[in-house]
Amino acid sequence: MILLSKRLGAIAAQVKPGCRLADIGSDHALLPAHLAQSGRIARGIAGELNKGPFEAAKRQIAAAGLGAVVEVRQGNGLDVLEPGEADTVTIAGMGGALIAEILEAGRVKGKLAGVRHLLLQPNVGEMQVRVWLRRHGWLLLGEEILEEDGKIYEILSACPADETEGGAAAEAELYRERELAGFGVLGEADWLAFGPYLMKQAEPVFLEKWRRETAKLERVARSMESSELEEARLKRLKVLEDINRLKELMACLQKDKPLFN
Repeated sequence: MILLSKRLGAIAAQVKPGCRLADIGSDHALLPAHLAQSGRIARGIAGELNKGPFEAAKRQIAAAGLGAVVEVRQGNGLDVLEPGEADTVTIAGMGGALIAEILEAGRVKGKLAGVRHLLLQPNVGEMQVRVWLRRHGWLLLGEEILEEDGKIYEILSACPADETEGGAAAEAELYRERELAGFGVLGEADWLAFGPYLMKQAEPVFLEKWRRETAKLERVARSMESSELEEARLKRLKVLEDINRLKELMACLQKDKPLFN
């Protein structure tokens, strides 16, 4: 059995049994190979743009004797996929901007036709992925956050809102304004930035992620202290405002049971 990292294992655990999977940016095809070996997927497509990983993926599938279940294809993003060919798409290990770009290019070309489940794991820029999902009618079903080898990852799960019973209402409820006790009102921009499920759960790894992000902002603010330019001064003030708001928010979320109204 092909072993997966903690990150890929968490994605694999969310793949629905019997699905037709397309893993985009599959690298060595570890995820579809593992899922095929375990009998979790009916069919798999491993898409990879670059020749080196594409060849490595082909060798992986051949060595595991999985060629009848998993097909390795070379191409850019969702271009490897024909409309209706897969019902589940996974994209992991890229920046959020690139994931959103791949999804948008695929949407325009009709490549997402028939897809009922997206599992997305951006390394950075998670907000850009949530914004794309929100704008294009994908209901965020859940979010998971984990740490592996000192890095923190988020996994987003989504389905078409208009094909889900009560999807429109569920989406509106997910992003509506709420008041956090001791902090104030949180709006759609906040839920998109932090993740509606993650912020409500406020797990220790989530709080650690934003502690690190706050530390980065503090370094940025310090780097601008010596500048005499008015533009730099105003930018530094904005960064300091962001730092203070983050610290206040995280302090409220660290309470035993954050209260959202």
